[in-house]
Amino acid sequence: MDIILSESAGFCFGVNKAVNKVESLLAEGKKVATLGPLIHNPAYIRSLEARGTVIVDNIADVPTDYELVIRAHGVTKDTIEQLRNSGLSFSDATCPFVMKIQKIIEKESTENNIVMIAGDEKHPEVIGFRSYCKGSSFVFKDSKELVDIIENNKNLQTAELIYVAQTTFSTEEYKKCSKIIKKYCTNVKIFDTICDATSKRQKDACNLSQRCDIIIIIGGRISSNTQKLKSVCEKNTKTYLIESAEELNAIDFSGCSTIGVTAGASTPVCIIKEVIKKMSELVNNIESAEAVGQAVADSDMSFEEALEESLKSLNSDQKVVGIVLRVTPTEIQVDIGRKQTGIIPYDEYSADPTADPAKEVKVGDELNLIIMKTNDADGFITLSKKRYDAQSNWSSIAAAKDNGEVLTGNVTEILPKGVIVFANSVRVFIPASQATLSRNENLEDLRGKSVSFRIIDVDNRRRRVVGSISSVLREERKASRDAFWSQVEVGQKYNGTVVSLTEFGAFVELAAGVQGLCHKSELSWNRIKHPSEVIAIGDTLEVTIKNIDAENKKISLGFKKIEDSPWEILRRDYPVGSTIDVQIVSLTTFGAFAQIIPHIQGLIHISQIANHRVEKPQDELNVGDTVKVMITNIDFEKKHVSLSIRALLAPEETEVAEEVAENEVPEGTAVPIEELLAKAEAESATEE
Repeated sequence: MDIILSESAGFCFGVNKAVNKVESLLAEGKKVATLGPLIHNPAYIRSLEARGTVIVDNIADVPTDYELVIRAHGVTKDTIEQLRNSGLSFSDATCPFVMKIQKIIEKESTENNIVMIAGDEKHPEVIGFRSYCKGSSFVFKDSKELVDIIENNKNLQTAELIYVAQTTFSTEEYKKCSKIIKKYCTNVKIFDTICDATSKRQKDACNLSQRCDIIIIIGGRISSNTQKLKSVCEKNTKTYLIESAEELNAIDFSGCSTIGVTAGASTPVCIIKEVIKKMSELVNNIESAEAVGQAVADSDMSFEEALEESLKSLNSDQKVVGIVLRVTPTEIQVDIGRKQTGIIPYDEYSADPTADPAKEVKVGDELNLIIMKTNDADGFITLSKKRYDAQSNWSSIAAAKDNGEVLTGNVTEILPKGVIVFANSVRVFIPASQATLSRNENLEDLRGKSVSFRIIDVDNRRRRVVGSISSVLREERKASRDAFWSQVEVGQKYNGTVVSLTEFGAFVELAAGVQGLCHKSELSWNRIKHPSEVIAIGDTLEVTIKNIDAENKKISLGFKKIEDSPWEILRRDYPVGSTIDVQIVSLTTFGAFAQIIPHIQGLIHISQIANHRVEKPQDELNVGDTVKVMITNIDFEKKHVSLSIRALLAPEETEVAEEVAENEVPEGTAVPIEELLAKAEAESATEE
């Protein structure tokens, strides 16, 4: 029978920090009080009380000469203020992840927005979070409660929301709630605040439960973290939650071939060891076990000895998890659970030359590392993230060749024969022939860009990986073309990019690999000789599909908007009865033509030039004169506008023409403007 201990069982960073603080104060001989139970583990709390630690519920209850320790869950904003003003000696052991959420809410919350919190409303963490809300807030323990809240508060669907989660909230339930809140609420800022250690612990427990006959969870029954582990595991196998080794006596292990063990974030190593020892006795001193996620099997070693081996001092090349304590200009300092400080030199942070630890890493982050060198004399341990990444990611990169997976990475170097891309800290060479869709594209354009690619060759011996960007681009282009042609219809509008200009028009890219032609007559209401007069390559145009030749994959586009038509502008801005200034552009025997707006002229009939009889328009007007007229009639169908100066003049007691000359056009006669202009040009030619 095998006993397998989960890799992530036991104290998390936040709990470990709080416990170490209390232990160090007790070791110094100080009197310690904690604001509420330090951790959710009754056995450990009893051991603290036996050493004189006092648990208080209020600041006022702290005994004289005691130092107060704020537990990992944190406290309310008001409590912190009271402590600062009270004069009490206190240490804040709030978990950095909890403190991060408090800061997010304090920064993002306003009187007008609403904070949505996934978690237990009675949990100290959540009570603390709500104290930082400047406006209203809602707490929900699962997706069902979230739906109920949204349905009962319709304003949430349009209100500005801030969404955070308790650090120990179920990762699976958080994803469900995120989908719901995105679906129903249109204005929400989502912050993924579940502790990475919590997420990893739940994932490890889930994986373990899928391959074990029984799962034993060690931890306090009131611990949210432990209850989440139980919820995750019992979906896959029989699961028991215990607080001490004595409770194992009530569990029947007969018929089991594999037993899994995990522990909550508040469970000390000593209790885990005690449970493992007791369990090994119950299953007849089993000699095969898996500790801290690794198989430990040795016929000459008891299970207790194997566990001790896995928990002993760290050795070089061992993988560890470090919590960032400080980022300096030359190194990253981390806590890996030992007295010595862990140091990651910048050149051991990443194989990617563009990586900037100062910008990418912040206090509280978890980093997977490999121990390079221990130096107890100097009090530090040298670690490498770069080497951990190289070991961990090589297998995944190599496997990507077999499954055709599409990877992403940044182009960091341009070489004469290709480019270098870093993906998951692995250097991938992309030959020039595989870097772009066509050979005439400049590789320099790829520098610094994020690209998608496939692995096409892996040389394990030389640790060399070759990739292809073009294969992904071709697939994306084909998929884009197919999607476009499956739904395109006449009348649809697209925002396209001008990719080339010709004498007769512009080619506009509507989707990857799909172009349409916009004839130059469709580019402007003015007459243009070349498309470059109004647009340039790279411009974005809103175009309309005018015609589709699906068989030959040809598309005709329109760009001119009807609202920009001169006649539509006239209809909108110059109704009949308007008084406007116009410029005389030509004179004929029957009147004068004047420009109203660009591309539209109106006729001032000879009888409308003055309030007295006019023999010739030239007697009253000259080409280039600006005169004030009234629009007396518009025929949009025939494109004819009648204008009048006379309508704006006071009447005179003079003889008014009673009949129209033979070569005149009577006022109001609907003759197309083109015909009138042609007649005017003919008259002008005859006079010359």
